[in-house]
Amino acid sequence: MNPWTRALREGLVTGSIASVASTIVLALAGRRENGHAAAPVNAVSHWFWDRESLDVDEPTARHTLTGYLVHHGASVFWGTLHARAWGLHERNKRPLPAVAGCVAASAVACFVDYNLTPRRLTPGFEHRLSRRSMALVYAGFGAGLLLGTQLLRRRAAPASRPTRAARTPPPTRAN
Repeated sequence: MNPWTRALREGLVTGSIASVASTIVLALAGRRENGHAAAPVNAVSHWFWDRESLDVDEPTARHTLTGYLVHHGASVFWGTLHARAWGLHERNKRPLPAVAGCVAASAVACFVDYNLTPRRLTPGFEHRLSRRSMALVYAGFGAGLLLGTQLLRRRAAPASRPTRAARTPPPTRAN
């Protein structure tokens, strides 16, 4: 299979899990810091609705759904890049290398989001959350990548491991 096709398949899984994990952190931080769980998710929709999105606290289809879809798409994008750069090598899916790869992917995503991306295309939740909470969001993203990577590793493991019957020699008969 083409490496990019494999990376996209893996990125859909790992990026989706990372999206959900980081959205949970976004919502918890939003509730703690703003009194509204949807506020930081709404802010992501500034890609489409500009500054209006940065002030919406309550959940709405226009802002919350759009914000989540943008966040989810970006998470799958980063999950795919992580898979292509790191995750397609089976040795990198072992726990310690997997942690290192997920931390690196999360750090690169954060750096690109806030240092290389035009302001109009930043995540937006930086307008509603403290730096500490933003760091937790990216940690949640990395944890989601890690969880997805390990789930895929476990799912693939039975096919690559011999069964117990294949490992155990048949009993010998005594004459």
